[in-house]
Amino acid sequence: MRNSIVVISLLMCALVGWAQQNTTNSAPSTAAASSPSASEREPLASPRPKDFWDGDDPNLVNLIEHPFATKKYIEKQVAPIRDRINELEQITSETSGQVKEVDTRAQEGIRLASEKTSLADQHASDAVSKAQLAQTAATGASTRVGAVEQTVNNLDQYKGTAQTEIRFRPGQSVLSKSAKDALDQMAGPLKDQRNYVIEVRGFSPGQGQAAIRSSQKMADSVVRYLVLTHNIPVYRVHELSMGNAAASGGAKRPSAARVEVDVLKNDLMTSAAQ
Repeated sequence: MRNSIVVISLLMCALVGWAQQNTTNSAPSTAAASSPSASEREPLASPRPKDFWDGDDPNLVNLIEHPFATKKYIEKQVAPIRDRINELEQITSETSGQVKEVDTRAQEGIRLASEKTSLADQHASDAVSKAQLAQTAATGASTRVGAVEQTVNNLDQYKGTAQTEIRFRPGQSVLSKSAKDALDQMAGPLKDQRNYVIEVRGFSPGQGQAAIRSSQKMADSVVRYLVLTHNIPVYRVHELSMGNAAASGGAKRPSAARVEVDVLKNDLMTSAAQ
């Protein structure tokens, strides 16, 4: 009798479990039919068991052990949660790596942009400095050009200050003592002076080339004496061989061999130099 009761109890438990299993299986299928499409990752399984047996075989041993929290039972319940936690940690790690990489790139971009900005500022500063130097140079050049123009305008402002006449014997070009004394008196004040020129013109009676050669020899004697004795720069002496041409003071032909020496000074140049 007691065995019959145990068997009947087991059968009733089995029937109850079978009924719960059918009810649970039918409900999820109906919900799945009406639910929207699943996402990329499947959601965690419901912590509630699908049926009374929770996947175990409906037998006497599982009937006795099932209600208790055995290690196997707990492992089965915790395993899906652990897998999802591991998956979330992996996603978090990947996201952190991507965020760090983006931050690194952003910092590098900011650094490069800052360097380029600094370089552009340096170039702009250099350009401003060069422009200022160019403006200063242009102003200085304009000033110098004005001064040169003024100097050029003053170059031909020479005026005669002294005139000396040196006479020669016919056919000779040697300076006499009186001629040297006259040249010494004329050239003495010119020592350490500037802005002057000396014009030496030789005249000789005669005809054609003979008169020109004779006048040139006499003029050469005067120029040589001024350069060697009084250290007159050669570039300040202008020599002319006039031959038998008319003298500067009159229209008649020269009747005697002579050399006219004129000292021309530029007072404007002297004032500008001072």
